[in-house]
Amino acid sequence: MILTVSDMNRLEQAARVSMGGFQDPEASAAPHTSYSSLRIAIVISIVTIVLIAALQLG
Repeated sequence: MILTVSDMNRLEQAARVSMGGFQDPEASAAPHTSYSSLRIAIVISIVTIVLIAALQLG
């Protein structure tokens, strides 16, 4: 199974949507840039795990 760019875009969008419902009261008091960096790191981690799994199965 090889992931195309559109597959990776859909995975990233799904991760963003799933993280959209997450609201941490302490994170809202922190600067917005650190929360965005955390969100980007989580999305990259999810995409990396999916790619590794796809390569192992393929």
